[in-house]
Amino acid sequence: MSQTLTIRRVAGALGAELSGVDLSQHLPDETIAAIRQALVEHQVIFFRDQDLTPAQQVAFGARFGPLNIHPYVTGMAGQPEVMEIIKEPTDKINFGGGWHSDMSFLETPAIGSILYALELPEYGGDTLFASQAAAYDALSEGLKRTLEGLNAVHSAAREYSSSGHSAQKRGGMQVAEADGYVGEYVHPMVLTHPETGRKALYVNPAFTIRIEGWKSTESKALLEYLYQHCRYEGFTCRFAWARGSVAFWDNRSVWHFALNDYPGQRRHMRRVTVDPWPVMAGRARVAAE
Repeated sequence: MSQTLTIRRVAGALGAELSGVDLSQHLPDETIAAIRQALVEHQVIFFRDQDLTPAQQVAFGARFGPLNIHPYVTGMAGQPEVMEIIKEPTDKINFGGGWHSDMSFLETPAIGSILYALELPEYGGDTLFASQAAAYDALSEGLKRTLEGLNAVHSAAREYSSSGHSAQKRGGMQVAEADGYVGEYVHPMVLTHPETGRKALYVNPAFTIRIEGWKSTESKALLEYLYQHCRYEGFTCRFAWARGSVAFWDNRSVWHFALNDYPGQRRHMRRVTVDPWPVMAGRARVAAE
């Protein structure tokens, strides 16, 4: 079936809405290539009025790479690649609240996440996105040169520990606590996108724990400055969900933040995460600093 893809930008720094395509269908290679090009160009892309079964969402995601099975969140029975992100009315804390980049705590981080909306609150529940490529571009040349030679240590230990945000008990999700040694992995603080060659900052408040070779106290000042800089409003866009909406973002250059502004209401999303290509691999950190 022929489908005509229309692309409309939604903000200056990042974001575009794509229409004229049914993601439940097996799309031709040229359509997948056009979607992929829109993703790397706009960093996050949105679709409306989709109707996806879990299997169809998996099939669409798999066109872009192998799918991730989250190490701490239990996936759907029989479909472990599908993560059900649910906030029940009794839950106080949402999953994905706070700025972060998905899966940077792995040796080989994810390249993209595809989130589909099934049930939404009457108000609230938007998601914010921030371009880390725009954040890098706005730095001074001196700070760019400094960061080019630095690596950062990432870990799930803080976020998924028993006291961490992501491991808090929830009515509709099974999240494991990552207490004990879960691994620490080193990634460049400035990542060159393998498909566009554009540079982006690659640190985030949830999973970056320090700069490699620096003491934690030394790291804190620079990292806190970067975190403040990276969420500047001019680098962001905001997506208001509706049932059937899909967001597909590039974790190599985008932060996101799921707003928790709908107390006492239910929100149900499904996510698949596209695993990285080998070029994105980091390296394990084996010695304590």
